[in-house]
Amino acid sequence: MPKINMERVIRQVGSGYPSPFGEPCAKRARETLGNAGGLNQFGVNRLTLAPGAWSSQRHWHSHEDEFVYVVAGEVTLVDDDGAHLLRAGECAAFPAGEKNGHHLQNRSKTDAIVIEVGSRFQDADATDYPDIDMRYDPEAGYVRRDGTRYP
Repeated sequence: MPKINMERVIRQVGSGYPSPFGEPCAKRARETLGNAGGLNQFGVNRLTLAPGAWSSQRHWHSHEDEFVYVVAGEVTLVDDDGAHLLRAGECAAFPAGEKNGHHLQNRSKTDAIVIEVGSRFQDADATDYPDIDMRYDPEAGYVRRDGTRYP
């Protein structure tokens, strides 16, 4: 049956970033809906951001498209052009290879719920984090700009 059993959806709290870069994301929770439905061409997540939480460090992808849709609450999209408020019913898109570092912040006093959709090119996709000394290399994992790995 295509209906997803929500009790089987994996919920991930925090991030896999090396310290100290994961701290702003410690109060984010991501539920991998696409994985639970057996999807392998694109990912779909339900992201819950507690007040003060970030979705990620500001970043852009070499090969992966990203799309976000705010279901409840409001978030602040921070990109190269500044801060933009997104309320429930609003969305944003980030084409692969566009060097516009972006992330979401919950600057409100209530939880925000966002649906994230992204293509899956893990074997080829490199991610750049323009505000910090970090890149994601698909072969080496998280590395500094000089290529040395984080512990």
